[in-house]
Amino acid sequence: MTIKRLSYAVYDMLYHLVWAPKYRKWVLRDEVRNSVEELFEEILTARDCEIEEMEIAKDHVHIFTSIPPKYSVGDMVRVLKSLSAKEIFQRHSEVKKELWGGEFW
Repeated sequence: MTIKRLSYAVYDMLYHLVWAPKYRKWVLRDEVRNSVEELFEEILTARDCEIEEMEIAKDHVHIFTSIPPKYSVGDMVRVLKSLSAKEIFQRHSEVKKELWGGEFW
């Protein structure tokens, strides 16, 4: 946890993000869990966010991350949830059967 610098800002903002899959189903296990962890790391790294800690339980996700001020927290959560849901449904078709509403988060 160090102070980060951009051309227009100096910041050290950390956020604890928590959310669960739809209906709080236990779908975050085995290969799905690994895919979600990999996707979150990829998405956050591509947007210059640093992951301090990440824990993925069977029915919810905790991410402690630093988000640059050029992104709002709401936008980052929207991006994480939408991109990961789309990719999970493509990679793991069995999850779509468990979450009948067509939504992952």
